[in-house]
Formats: sequence, structure tokens, C-alpha cells
Amino acid sequence: MSKTSILRASVFGFMLHVACTVWVLAQPGGSQEENAIQVDIDGLQSDRGQVLCALFSSPADFPKKADKAVAHAKSEISGKHATCEFQSVPPGTYAVAVFHDENSNGKLDTNFMGIPREGVGASNNAKGRFGPPKFPAAAFQHASGRTNLKICIHYL
Repeated sequence: MSKTSILRASVFGFMLHVACTVWVLAQPGGSQEENAIQVDIDGLQSDRGQVLCALFSSPADFPKKADKAVAHAKSEISGKHATCEFQSVPPGTYAVAVFHDENSNGKLDTNFMGIPREGVGASNNAKGRFGPPKFPAAAFQHASGRTNLKICIHYL
């Protein structure tokens, strides 16, 4: 084999390696998931309905106005456990609010005084006094990579 043929084979092998690396990183499970927040939710009373999760980046509307959250996720329930995952989350300070949407109507049901009839939870398992938890109590830092959280649902 000539030196030119060896050089061409080496260049081709290198280019093939680069192309495969780029393809792998572009696939689910590559770098996209490395900026993710995974929330494991326990304490659910049943497997009925679904769990809805909201990711907030500021205290302005946390946790009452889920429509103002920077990301949303939902999960089916199995064995009284659920998992929500937020993909492509840039580094920053965040708080997560979750609730057990037992009747799958897409909203947190409350009584006439505004007290939740469905289970609720927040990151850091923060609890409020005479209302929902405050953002600073539920806030956590998410750096580049993967952040794993555990939240226990509470029923009032």
C-alpha cells in the first residue's frame, strides 16, 4: 500500500469518526439530555390521573401561575411514582411546582377557600405557611449537566 493510500485511509477514517461523533451527540441521550432537570415524584395516593410539573426561573408567578413557567412537563403515574423531565435547560436558578391531577382536567382543583383538593409539591420539598411555598424556599441551582430532584407530594 502506498503512502498516499494510507494517508487517504487515515483521513477517511478520521472524517468517519467525526461524522459518527456528531451524529451520536445529536441523538436523544447525547448532549441534549445533559442540560436536563429530572424530577422524581413520590408520595402519590394512587395511580389515577397524571402529574403536571412546571419549571419557574423567577419568583414573579411561582407557583400559582403555571402558564408563566419557563417549561412544563407531565407524567403518567405507575406504582404511585412519576417522573417529569425538562430538556435543554440553561444553567440558572429554578424552582419546580408539581401537582397530582387526579381527574386529568389539566388544572389544580381547589375548594372555595383556594386550598388544593389534589396533592401538591415543590422542589426542596418546600412548604408554605398559609399559602404556597415561596420561590427562595424552593429554589435550586442548575449547572450544565443533569440535575436530579426528588419531590414528595402532600395532600392537604
